[in-house]
Amino acid sequence: MSLKVFSSSLVLILCTALASSPALAQTQTKKPRATRSTLQRAANAAKPVHKDGLAEARLIEIYRLIGQAQTKPALTRAEALVKDFPDFALAQLVYGDLLTARTQALSQFGSVSPEQLSAGAAALQDLRVESQVRLKALSERPPVGSLPSELLRLSARNKHAIAVDASRARLYLFENQPGGTRLVADYYISVGKLGLEKTAEGDMRTPLGVYFITSQLDPKTLKDFYGAGALPINYPNVLDIKRGKTGKGIWLHGTPPGQFSRPPQASDGCVVLANPDLLRIIQTVEIRSTPVVIARQLNWVQPDNAKILGHQFQSQFQAWVKARSDGNLNTLSAFYAPDFSQNGKSLNDWLPEMRQDLRQKSGRPLEIKDLSLLHWKDTEETMVVTFGELVAGQRTGVTKRQYWNRKANQWKIFFEGNLG
Repeated sequence: MSLKVFSSSLVLILCTALASSPALAQTQTKKPRATRSTLQRAANAAKPVHKDGLAEARLIEIYRLIGQAQTKPALTRAEALVKDFPDFALAQLVYGDLLTARTQALSQFGSVSPEQLSAGAAALQDLRVESQVRLKALSERPPVGSLPSELLRLSARNKHAIAVDASRARLYLFENQPGGTRLVADYYISVGKLGLEKTAEGDMRTPLGVYFITSQLDPKTLKDFYGAGALPINYPNVLDIKRGKTGKGIWLHGTPPGQFSRPPQASDGCVVLANPDLLRIIQTVEIRSTPVVIARQLNWVQPDNAKILGHQFQSQFQAWVKARSDGNLNTLSAFYAPDFSQNGKSLNDWLPEMRQDLRQKSGRPLEIKDLSLLHWKDTEETMVVTFGELVAGQRTGVTKRQYWNRKANQWKIFFEGNLG
C-alpha cells in the first residue's frame, strides 16, 4: 500500500486497523542507553500535569493531517505526542505506522510480522475498536445546544451533570448555568468487560440508569490500578433494588500507571477514564448533588422539547404538592403506587407515618425549592425527582427524593425519602 493510499484510507475507515504496541519497538530508532544517574534524575523530576482531553485532541489532529496526505507534519506531531504521553497506546501505534511508511509500503495498518500479530491479536483488536469509537464520537457530535433527554430539569444545586453514552464510549460533562445547561467537555471511557445492564454482583457489566456521585475516594487509599482517584455512584439505586439487582462498588475511576486508556469494554463494571480527564471531573463536580446518567445511547433533544415532557410531569407533581398542603390523606395516598416501598416499608406500613406528618403540618402550605427532574426510560418510564420542602412558618426544611413510575399514562410514586 502506498503512503498516499495509507493516508486517505485512515480517514475513510475511521482508523479501524491501528497497530499493536510491539510494532513501535521495531520501527523506532535506537536511543542512547540511560545511565543510572540519568534514570534517578528522571525519577526525581516532577511529573507534568496534562490538561484533560489534550492527548486525544492531538491524536485527532494527527489523523486529520494523515487524511490530507500531510504525513511529514503528522509524523512530527506524532513523535511529540508519544514523548509527552508515552503510555498512550494509540498514539504510539500511529507513530509506528508513520515511521514504517517512510521506508516501505504498508499492507495494512500496524504492519507487523505474523509472529507479532499472533502474540498481540487481542490487543490489536482492542485498539482497532478504541480508534473506531473515539473517531465516531468526535465526528458525530451532538447537535449544537442539545441536551440528553434524561436531564429534564436541573436545579441551582446541580451545578454539573454527567451523561455516559456507552455506544460511543463517551462521557459528557455539563455545567448548569443561569442561562441554561451546556456541554463543557467530553471524554473517551471504558465500561464493563461483558457490556451493560448490570444485574448481579460480579457480572462484569456496567449499570444503566440515573445515579448520583456519593463520595470521593483519596487515591492514597487506593491501589494504583484505580489511577488518579475514584468517584463512587449510588448503584444499586432505588429502581435497581426494586428490580432485584445486586452488586456494589461502581465507580468512575482512572487508569493504572503505564496505561493511558483502556479498551472500550475492559472494566469490572466501573466507568474508567484517562487520569487527566478524571482529575478534571474530580476537581469540578460536587458530591451528592451531581447526577450521573449511564445509557446505551443518549437521546439528544433541544431544551424546548425537553420542557414539554417536563411540564406534563410537573402538572402531576404540583397536584401532589397541593394534596400534601391540603393535608387530606385519602387524596394524597392516591398518588402512591401499590408497590410503594420506603426502606422496606410497604405503603400500608408507611401510611400511619404520613398521617402523623400531615397532622404536625396542620394543612400549612408547602414551598418547593430546587426542583430537579431526571427522566429514565427503558421497559418502563421513571422520573427521579429531588427537591427541597419547606413548610410555611418554618425556617428550615428537608430535601426529598422521589421515584415516580408511569403506567397507563399515570404517574405514581413508588419511593419517597429524605436525603441525609
